[in-house]
Amino acid sequence: MADATQSRPTACLALADGSVFYGRGFGATGDTVAELCFNTAMTGYQEIMTDPSYAGQIVTFTFPHIGNTGVNVDDDEAADPVAEGMVVKWDPTEPSNWRSTQTLDDWLTRRGRIAIGGVDTRRLTRAIRQQGAPHAALSHDPDGNFDIAALVEKARGFAGLEGMDLAKGVTCAQSYRWDEMRWAWPEGYTRQSNAKHKVVAVDYGAKRNILRCLASAGCDVTVLPATATAQDVLAHKPDGVFLSNGPGDPAATGKYAVPMIRDVLAADLPVFGICLGHQMLALALGGRTVKMNHGHHGANHPVKDVETGKVEITSMNHGFAVDGQSLPEGVMETHVSLFDGSNCGIRMKDKPVFSVQHHPEASPGPQDSFYLFERFVASMSA
Repeated sequence: MADATQSRPTACLALADGSVFYGRGFGATGDTVAELCFNTAMTGYQEIMTDPSYAGQIVTFTFPHIGNTGVNVDDDEAADPVAEGMVVKWDPTEPSNWRSTQTLDDWLTRRGRIAIGGVDTRRLTRAIRQQGAPHAALSHDPDGNFDIAALVEKARGFAGLEGMDLAKGVTCAQSYRWDEMRWAWPEGYTRQSNAKHKVVAVDYGAKRNILRCLASAGCDVTVLPATATAQDVLAHKPDGVFLSNGPGDPAATGKYAVPMIRDVLAADLPVFGICLGHQMLALALGGRTVKMNHGHHGANHPVKDVETGKVEITSMNHGFAVDGQSLPEGVMETHVSLFDGSNCGIRMKDKPVFSVQHHPEASPGPQDSFYLFERFVASMSA
């Protein structure tokens, strides 16, 4: 007869409504509490877990084969995992990929991130879609001892992401230069040695591949912390300013970021924003942002360019959105989601200032929107 302890759950996920999902734990042990979201991407779990935009969130992966390609040092989007934890359908298998240098289990353990496998992720995803992104507590105990009531109370006690400024927790500590370009076969990562434009990138939680895309498009990139002032930005005499992605409520981060953005706009420089940068640019221009029911997280989101009629398949990761109806005179909506009609892009009519909600750096995801980096460079050339 099999040992009864072998089938005993070693992890559980407790939601604020009292729902409990049991499974098998891997990665680090202990407890964590966060907002629970789901991501529909079929590849790129390492990039997703290290995307700073996931601060304060536990990610449920709808694709079941998570961990099958292992992990490697090249695919991190930040120095460490930022997502609080992960929820998967099947336990990770031994990796089978020539780029793998470590198993997902070991990687999560060393980075202090908790994961649970063996969960009915379809049921969980439906619950998130219908009821909104819940607050959740995730626990991993190899002995299978859980205080469910305490975990539910932890989930209920989580403050939530509305009103929370998380950019300060994931931004860089000091400014630095970036010249690494996008990965290419067979060289891998190479350095930009012939940059034509000087760009200041304000780091609200910037993914490395966004900086690589800027370098590959011909930019000499200087990265500044989220709290940089317009004086800090303009002191570098940039040809253009980039506003990065990041986590949390744009209205909360905007308390110090929006005044900086407005002063940069007054300097008549080209400005390009992505994700949180897009949302805060909209705030600086007079629009408003709203919390979404369950957000957009995946690598297969259709977005329509309303000016050309072209449809792009994009990568997305956001729980807040710009209210397209709130945009003032002189600012137009350029992109919309074909899933729900939500705003995915704006631009000023009389200045080279634009931004998008989706992730044109495609890490992970399709590369349909890389032209936006080229558009930013073209605006600086003009």
